[in-house]
Amino acid sequence: MSAARRSDEDAGSRARLSSLRDRVEGRLLTALAVVTSAVLVAAFYYPVGTVLVESVVVDGVATLSVFAELLRDPFYFGELARLFAGESPLAVARDLLGPDRRLGIVGFTAYQAALSTLASVALGLPAAYLLARFEFPGRRTLRSLTIVPFVLPSIMVAVGFVATFGSNGTLNAALQAVGLPPVDLMFTLEAIVIAHAFYNAPLVARVTTAAWESVDARAVETARSLGAGPIRAFYDVVAPQVYPAVLTGAALTFVFTFGTFPIVLALGGFQLATVEVFVYRLVRDLSYAEAAALAIVELVISLGVLLAYLRYEARNTVRSRGARPLPRKPLLPTAPTAGSVLSRFGLVTYVAVAGLIFLAPIASMVLASVTGGEGALTLEHYRFLLDRQRTGAAFQVRPWPAIRNSLTFAAAATLIALPMGVVVAVLTTRRYRGRKLIDAAAMAPLAVSGIIVGLGLLRGLVFGVEVAGWRIAATGAVAIVVAHAVAGYPFVVRTVAPGLDGLDRSLIESARALGASRARVIRDVELPLVWPGVVAGAAFAFAISIGEFTATVVLATGADAYTMPVAIERFIGRRLGPATAMGVVLLVVTGLSFVVIERLGGEHRGF
Repeated sequence: MSAARRSDEDAGSRARLSSLRDRVEGRLLTALAVVTSAVLVAAFYYPVGTVLVESVVVDGVATLSVFAELLRDPFYFGELARLFAGESPLAVARDLLGPDRRLGIVGFTAYQAALSTLASVALGLPAAYLLARFEFPGRRTLRSLTIVPFVLPSIMVAVGFVATFGSNGTLNAALQAVGLPPVDLMFTLEAIVIAHAFYNAPLVARVTTAAWESVDARAVETARSLGAGPIRAFYDVVAPQVYPAVLTGAALTFVFTFGTFPIVLALGGFQLATVEVFVYRLVRDLSYAEAAALAIVELVISLGVLLAYLRYEARNTVRSRGARPLPRKPLLPTAPTAGSVLSRFGLVTYVAVAGLIFLAPIASMVLASVTGGEGALTLEHYRFLLDRQRTGAAFQVRPWPAIRNSLTFAAAATLIALPMGVVVAVLTTRRYRGRKLIDAAAMAPLAVSGIIVGLGLLRGLVFGVEVAGWRIAATGAVAIVVAHAVAGYPFVVRTVAPGLDGLDRSLIESARALGASRARVIRDVELPLVWPGVVAGAAFAFAISIGEFTATVVLATGADAYTMPVAIERFIGRRLGPATAMGVVLLVVTGLSFVVIERLGGEHRGF
């Protein structure tokens, strides 16, 4: 009897210990969520709030006068400014449709973002069709490469476009070689749109390819068996499952291109300035109140589009578990027909256009870095960088500090962004009330420009904050790391969350039923299954930090805090050759970093 009692007491002790351990682990997750929220508030929401306060508090007095002046200024809002000033909507609408309409800075920003979105969709859809419907050698590799342009540093791509489409670029050299007149695309809207398509068409292709591959072939076969032709089956079965992904890619493209900065600054200048460029100019001119008000206008528009996208994504997400994908056709059939020859000709034409847009800028940058004034091969641009490193003055940009800072900042930002992203991914994949609100709040950095974050950190963290009589301030380097972590952690969420969301819950329940603690289930079951996504998220965070320019150029005020993108921007304003050489260095560092980190993982879902 005593042995039985001892056995019952031991079982009770184990049960109490297990219950206590579960409570401790549950509170640990809560504590991690609280810490993550605190970091997000301090590193993102407080700086953005500082910008908001700057726009409504002038000389210590709360006022909306800055916003009122901004809305009624035709320079910013064009014809719409008359509407805000109280004029007749009909008269404003009539002039907006006229040939002499004024768009203003905000209107032009939306206009170029819309054109860039159309170009990205037009360039990305054929790529999605090629990857989803055809089988050919290297298809998997090509699909993996669709994400590469998205993580390339924007200022480096701008240098590549200057080397390609500039007056002495490779495009004009090729045209003159065949007797055609040169073209001048620099500082034109066309150059901006093409550069934006370079970045965002692969994103459209990636999300659309995933949706196309999730279409259940049995549904198409059922439609065909009921008498529907190939076109009718496509419009009734395939298209409804694909176009939500197209709209998702278009929405993200609009958000990214509406907040564009380095591309426009390098290819458009101030004569084709967007909202972001003018915020930067106002910050340089120390017009903080006007810069903050204009930044808030941009923030409202971007967040509105992002919230609409998240709501649409939640309503139109298609679960493809158990679906049988459509069979792919060989790209080169053994018995070609007239239809297949026509479609292959269209694909060849598309590949030629895509090659010009995607490969020419990078190839032109590499070529320009080893080409002299007369077209002869030379290493003088790289020697210039070495000479600047050895003999440059303290205030001049030197290559090694830029490389060292970029790698140091990226490593520190990744160490912050990775745990933040994993915790947010766990929170957003659990079923509880308010999950969508947390998801929207966590993804807000995707819609908030780096200029706004940089301006908020500059006015708050760098200038100093009074807390309980103590003045807390940080160096520009610390602020840059914080800004980079904010920019990178949403990509960690987007790579980890799909893996967590797709886990087989029966594995977790079985492990818990066998007595495994919550921590052991995470360590032995969940983490190994989502590890490729975690590693991919780290690669994204690191690569994005390496190439981040927008917030960095605001915060890198000291001679010791500049990074490789900032160095390229300072070089490109003086000599293109050293800028291309520095761009090649940045390309090598970014590519190696991304490949080395991602090699530790495997295939993953998400971005």
